[in-house]
This record gives sequence, structure tokens and C-alpha cells, in this order.
Amino acid sequence: MQVVSMTEARNNFKAIFDSVFNDHDEVIIHRKGRENVVVIPFDEYNSIKETNYLLSNKNNAKHLLDSVQELREGHYKERDLIECD
Repeated sequence: MQVVSMTEARNNFKAIFDSVFNDHDEVIIHRKGRENVVVIPFDEYNSIKETNYLLSNKNNAKHLLDSVQELREGHYKERDLIECD
């Protein structure tokens, strides 16, 4: 993860955006006297939004977290995938 100043970000937008996209790494833009902002890859943003959506419903969150716990405890079945044309 990189931290850059607002001036550095402004002067190097293309390089910063290319780095975020190519390296799948976030960049924090430090804004003196203001809140910092983070630049992340779009697919990571979508993943965060989807996770927040799935966990926003209490029943769904419980079901998902219970499923993760079962997996960690080894309670799962492996299955072969069937290829479809």
C-alpha cells in the first residue's frame, strides 16, 4: 500500500491509477488538514459493496457466517463440477 500526498497524486494520476489497476493494491491519498481518500481497483470496490449487501440482512449474515464456520470445522462435501455446453 502506498501513501501519497495530494500534490503527488495530482502530478502522477496516470501512474497511480495504473499501479492500482495492475498491482491490485490500494493507494491512500493524504490530504493535509482533510480526510484521506483511498483509490482501489474497481473489482475490489464491487466485492466490498457485495459483501456489505450480503451482510446487511441479519438472517443472511448469520447463514453465511454459520456456513463459513462449518467449512472451517471440516463439515463439507466435495463435488465434481459438471461442464455444460
